[in-house]
Amino acid sequence: MITKPDKNKTRKKRHARVRSKITGTETRPRLNVFRSNKNIYAQLIDDVNGVTLASASSQDKDFDLDSAATIDAAAKVGELVAKRAVDKGMKSVVFDRGGYLYHGRIKALAEAARENGLEF
Repeated sequence: MITKPDKNKTRKKRHARVRSKITGTETRPRLNVFRSNKNIYAQLIDDVNGVTLASASSQDKDFDLDSAATIDAAAKVGELVAKRAVDKGMKSVVFDRGGYLYHGRIKALAEAARENGLEF
C-alpha cells in the first residue's frame, strides 16, 4: 500500500536544510515566517542569544482585517513586523521562509516587509 507523503514533514526537511545555512544575529536578525491554515506569523530572531526581538501575527490586537488567511492579511503582517523592526533600529534581516515555497502569502509578507523598510 502506497501512502501519501506528509507535506509538513517534507516542509520541515526543507526548513532544516535552509536553517543549516542561515543564522540571525543581533545586528542582522532572522525574519522567520510560519503559515498555518488560518493565520500567519512572523518574528525576528537573534539566534546567537536565542531571543525573539520583534514579532507580528494575524492574531495581534493591531490586526484589523476580517480574514486572517488571505494574501492581504499576510501583507499586513509583513507591514507590522517591518514597522516594529524599524522602531527598534533594525534595517537589515535574513529572510527565512520556513520551508514554504516563495509565492502567495509568503511572497506577500516578504514584499510588504521590504516596502516598509526592511532590507533582505
